[in-house]
Amino acid sequence: MIPNKVLMNLYIAVEAVLANRMRSILTGLGIIFGVAAVIAMLAIGNGAQQEILEQIKLVGVNNIVIKPIVAQSEENLEEEESEDESNKQKWTPGLTIKDAEGIKKVIPGISMVSPEITLDTYLINNGIRRTAKLVGVNPNYFKIFNFQLERGEMFNDFHLVHGEPVCIIGKSIKAKFFPTEDPIGKYIKCGNNWLKVIGMLEERLISNKSISNLGIRDYNMDVYVPLQTMLVRYKNRALVTEEMLRQANTRSRGRGRFSDNSGDQSENTGSTNYHQLDRLVIQVKETERMTPTADVISRMLERKHYNVIDFEIEIPELLLKQQQRTNDIFNYVLGAIAGISLLVGGIGIMNIMLASVLERIKEIGLRLSLGAKKQDIINQFLFEAMMISITGGLIGVFLGVAIAILVSAFADIPTVITFTSIILSFGVAATVGLIFGIAPARKAASQDPIESLRYE
Repeated sequence: MIPNKVLMNLYIAVEAVLANRMRSILTGLGIIFGVAAVIAMLAIGNGAQQEILEQIKLVGVNNIVIKPIVAQSEENLEEEESEDESNKQKWTPGLTIKDAEGIKKVIPGISMVSPEITLDTYLINNGIRRTAKLVGVNPNYFKIFNFQLERGEMFNDFHLVHGEPVCIIGKSIKAKFFPTEDPIGKYIKCGNNWLKVIGMLEERLISNKSISNLGIRDYNMDVYVPLQTMLVRYKNRALVTEEMLRQANTRSRGRGRFSDNSGDQSENTGSTNYHQLDRLVIQVKETERMTPTADVISRMLERKHYNVIDFEIEIPELLLKQQQRTNDIFNYVLGAIAGISLLVGGIGIMNIMLASVLERIKEIGLRLSLGAKKQDIINQFLFEAMMISITGGLIGVFLGVAIAILVSAFADIPTVITFTSIILSFGVAATVGLIFGIAPARKAASQDPIESLRYE
């Protein structure tokens, strides 16, 4: 049970704070803005961290991504074309399935390999036509990127070997083309072929920022077919020969643009896409081996492609972790600024309370002469300092939450407000009031009662 003296001191402190409302509010401004800054900063930091973790899930864990690039060429238009061997561009087979098989077979420490071929095409069903992405993959693709089937089944060995006309669709494809019926077992026309739907993926929530930063597609609008189905029924750029490419490039010099049957185009470069694969994803078992594995893959592909650098290698997870580290440093800076605000607020409380002691010396002397002990005076001024800081902390909590919500709504920055951040900021505010209230309280208690009564 709280002693009566403590309650009396608390009551006197409340009266003193209420009697000087404006001064108390101005004193607590530092605490208010400091707490609000802490909560808003932590909300922005948590939101950025959560978004990065979601992006890592989208690009997969421990993945090395190999993307093909069309070899660049340079020529002098003023000189006559020559059939001399020195003027010919080096031949390279491009990124192929054989590269994927070789990497898996030769390089140790690799858990899965996922080759991909992407085709821009159109879908037709129930009188609706819409453009979409057709993606040729193997089952490793769904494991690497953590895709889950909501309904249906995965590609089996028969589908993969014989190139069967089957597909797995994204959630948005179902909503668009099969809004009122179960798509499993139904057919959808994809390009020139009718494909049987054997599975439907769970919805994957992707922010526009993630799509922009990572250069990924909206997976919910994709149609997936076995890799062999893509090669047999749609396109296989590995069938393009060196002579075909040379003739195509010769014709494209006059037009400035070349287009093959699959829709691949290269503007004003005098070259076309000869890569069989559009992307190759390598999953490494151990994170610390990702960089050396990428170096080995680079040297291996360069040798197999006859020293033509027609590919680029990325490690998205490391890039995202570097981005996370940058965000952490930014959060530390914001935290330091917020901490300085709380420190300034605490100093403001101490200064105002010290000034209050000088203004209330006669009141202090009167209380001491009526029997109040020094501890009572200390408690009174400590209660006043803590009331200001706690009240400022509460106001700061509401202000910080409001700022976080406004930032998320108008600045398109994700924020995550946690109960821990609220408790932390509020606890810091109360502690600041206690620490910076000790000096004024002791100064008030050290006053001589007789001298205080004489003070004018």
